[in-house]
Amino acid sequence: MTLFKRRDHADVAATPAPEPKPVKVEKKEEPPDPMFRPLEPEPPGTPPQRGTISDRQAALLRLELQVADTLRQRFLAPNISLDLPVERTPELEKTAREKLQQLMSSGNFRLPAHINQEDFVNEVLNETFGYGPIQPLIERTDITEIMVNGPYIIFVEKNGRVRETGYKFLDDDHVERIIKRIVLPLGRTVSIDSPLIDARLPDGSRVNAVIRPCAIDGPNITIRKFSKDKLTVDDLIRFGSLTQDMARLLEAAVVSRRNIIVSGGTGSGKTTLINILSGYIPEHERTVTIEDAAELQLRQRNVVRLETKKPNPISPTEVTIRQCVINALRMRPERIVVGECRGGEALDMLQAMNTGHDGSMTTIHANSPRDCISRLETLVLMAGVDLPLITVRKQIASAIHMIVQAGRLRDGSRKVTNITEVLGMEGETVVLQDIYQFFDEGDGPDGKVIGYHGPTGVRPSCDSVFKQYGFNLPPTMFIKKGSLG
Repeated sequence: MTLFKRRDHADVAATPAPEPKPVKVEKKEEPPDPMFRPLEPEPPGTPPQRGTISDRQAALLRLELQVADTLRQRFLAPNISLDLPVERTPELEKTAREKLQQLMSSGNFRLPAHINQEDFVNEVLNETFGYGPIQPLIERTDITEIMVNGPYIIFVEKNGRVRETGYKFLDDDHVERIIKRIVLPLGRTVSIDSPLIDARLPDGSRVNAVIRPCAIDGPNITIRKFSKDKLTVDDLIRFGSLTQDMARLLEAAVVSRRNIIVSGGTGSGKTTLINILSGYIPEHERTVTIEDAAELQLRQRNVVRLETKKPNPISPTEVTIRQCVINALRMRPERIVVGECRGGEALDMLQAMNTGHDGSMTTIHANSPRDCISRLETLVLMAGVDLPLITVRKQIASAIHMIVQAGRLRDGSRKVTNITEVLGMEGETVVLQDIYQFFDEGDGPDGKVIGYHGPTGVRPSCDSVFKQYGFNLPPTMFIKKGSLG
């Protein structure tokens, strides 16, 4: 007698194993920022990329503009166009506050009952001396990017996250006035004939603006802010962007005059990284920096800074980065630092690296070290020189020694994801070798990326060059995690 029924294979197959329950990762919502304004409900049918402004907010902005223009034209700077900035000195600000109080007490205008008087005064002063509605955002140290998508939609990047602020301009003309205040002092023009503008703020922050007719939903402004307190390599180590060993390797590479490309996507921290790397350049070495809009801030004394020139009605000639690179070769530079290669100047940069200007640096938009090589090939071909692709690759392989890949991860954090050495050519392929890498291990319960920086187990082939410059890097710096037994 059989006490237990024997299960055959069909019975086993018919009873599937229970599926594991997915682990839900709960991402913490960032608390609301008290300085941001609540988003107003928009009428049905409002184009989402255009947005709108309520009648009440428009009336307040119109009043602020009228009062600010009155202060400038009657009391502060009657001979300066409203399109130009007025320096916010303590004396002028004191005068502006006194005259504004007189205007309010005289009954020349009535402040709406729901408006705080001190807030109104501050916003009028921002219109008088600064950049209007975005002035408070520019002054915030925790905001790294300001994106004006037309007059009624303003986003910012804060702590790596992009959020809408609720701030608004009055209309398209209001945005264009602020654009003019930014670019006119730099000798650049804003017009229908020059609708694409690159500029910078006095603190060095990068500005790009587009006006009508190219801007479909209204003039827009993108401001990449830079910290007033310049980041150091110790800051990057503290933030987890790289490790002490990686910093030591990069210092050795810069001092040993290795040619370095900082590669990365938009907003990955390329400019910050090249600023920090340039800090390792010895004081006595003559360096020439070349940029579209001056952002690099080298602290050495023997530095010459060049900036491109855009054509305008008064001076229609243009000076490009490529022309600046060619001219820099005649300036007895020991190193050339190009803010960004985005065109045919890449060929001239490679030529400079191959003709005695070792230790030069530049940045390139690319998503990986391998993509960086492909991007360089494309940029060189954009120079209009009929070179075979294999010749271009040989130029790249002999000129570039190291690629530092910067990445902005999915949680908004910025890290050096690869330090890659260029070893030369093998057949028709440029050979790359990762020295350090960021190993991504997924997301934590709070949505933060979990991972670590570590060596790949390969010692750089230029180690002998490092030793000539006094860098005896210990073998333990390059031992892969888990390889110690």
